[in-house]
Amino acid sequence: MKFALIKERKNPPDRRVVFSPEKLAEARNQFPEAEFIVESSDIRIFPDSAYKALGFKVTDDVSDCDVMLGVKEVPVDYLIPNKKYFYFSHTIKKQPYNRRLLQAMLEKNIDMYDHETIVRQTGSRLIGFGRYAGLVGAYNGFRALGLRDGLFKLPKVETLADLDAVKAELDKITVPNIKILLTGTGKVAHGAQEILDHLQIKEISDALYLTSTFTEPVYCLANVMEYNKRRDGKVGSKAQFYKDPSEYESNFMAYAKETDVFIAGHFYGNNAPYLFTREDAKKPEFNINMVVDISCDVDGPVASTLRASTIADPFYGYDVTNEKEVAYDAKDAITVMAVDNLPCELPKDASEGFGDMFLEHVIPAFFNQDERGILKRARITENGKLTKRFAYLQDYVDGK
Repeated sequence: MKFALIKERKNPPDRRVVFSPEKLAEARNQFPEAEFIVESSDIRIFPDSAYKALGFKVTDDVSDCDVMLGVKEVPVDYLIPNKKYFYFSHTIKKQPYNRRLLQAMLEKNIDMYDHETIVRQTGSRLIGFGRYAGLVGAYNGFRALGLRDGLFKLPKVETLADLDAVKAELDKITVPNIKILLTGTGKVAHGAQEILDHLQIKEISDALYLTSTFTEPVYCLANVMEYNKRRDGKVGSKAQFYKDPSEYESNFMAYAKETDVFIAGHFYGNNAPYLFTREDAKKPEFNINMVVDISCDVDGPVASTLRASTIADPFYGYDVTNEKEVAYDAKDAITVMAVDNLPCELPKDASEGFGDMFLEHVIPAFFNQDERGILKRARITENGKLTKRFAYLQDYVDGK
């Protein structure tokens, strides 16, 4: 079986790759029956020469390969019929802008495996860039804080070599006496937490966070059952909430009263309560003045996230009174960081971490009869049709 690392062709350019040269060499050693080819790329974080130096064929034509390994969406015109593709397709939530892409994969008889759908039997994701989104997002939040309040100047992550360089820059700053709320329990939240811990900001319980003042910066990691509550006053449960969140309402205002900086690292499920609305943000007791929205659900559960921002221009302000965008440092505005492709700023580390997970969980499935069902669960299209697991996308494909 022949695998190809394909060139990223989506704009803006993405420098990440599924396998670094060293990790690809490790895959070759583990699976000598596999052949790995590299499509030439002038934007990839690892140059063609690094793959050639380890004995890999680098070419402009990978049409003879069986499995195509990419990161971002492949433009329709570059899809090769009758192949297996891995990349983030951004179709499983029926994203309107990629409907044509899913249609094309069906028309071209492509077996599509979305990185987001590579999951355990329980449904939890096995691979992704979440940790790096959390790391970069939290760093960007402190960069915004320093610039807005004239406290310090951190360089952009994209100008730094790697995660070690990012942390070295953080070692130079002093965080003021603020209270930080971090939501989430997954890789994104843990990535953000890694930055908070590196800065030696003290983690405290939600009970202390909600009732006490401090003489040093502190943070609280809140899970979904702490910022949501049952409407009937009964004790809720995570399992119950995830199954049917309609019986719950937001308890976020209790935290908003005590928070200076909110880092949103949670996953937001359909029909779950909004964390805070535009009306909530107008209340006198609403204290948050900065939102680092790593989750970046536009015009959704975090009212200040009016749009996704960009790596080039990562910050904007939310005018609470007029409900509109203003400058990130405008008086009385909520400063917003809502970049939706944060791992792109740390392409080397992100690619290396992703390759570790992909080699551990995905490549073996091609050579052990998919004994864990990894490929079966991840496959969205097969033989020109949606698989049973993703049949819910049929009306999306049909344009209904």
